[in-house]
Amino acid sequence: MPTLEKKSFDNPDETKAPDKTLAQTVNFGTVAATRITVQPGWSWSSCIKPHVGGDSCQAGHVGMVLKGSLRCRHDDGTEIVVNAGDAYSFAPGHDGWVEGDEEAVLYEFNNTGKTYAVWEQA
Repeated sequence: MPTLEKKSFDNPDETKAPDKTLAQTVNFGTVAATRITVQPGWSWSSCIKPHVGGDSCQAGHVGMVLKGSLRCRHDDGTEIVVNAGDAYSFAPGHDGWVEGDEEAVLYEFNNTGKTYAVWEQA
């Protein structure tokens, strides 16, 4: 991999757009960065679950919120709300949804070299 490299989310390596979702991924070898824009009314259970199945999201997420708010509820019942400016880590086994009437823009990072894991089939 080059020692210096840049890519634009406006020209991503991969784009996925299920209901109320736009996920744009750029890959750097074994690291992927994804810009995720989710609209009011978005939830994992209503917009992503139909594509992957299961009772809850089984992907782990590490990222930050650029705009808006997102609530995450883990299978153990714990909940957290992340807002613009917050960094977060969500363990596998959760649901999430947009809080309020504003779209949420998130940036997530993983070291698998794969696209945004939430849409990978088990």
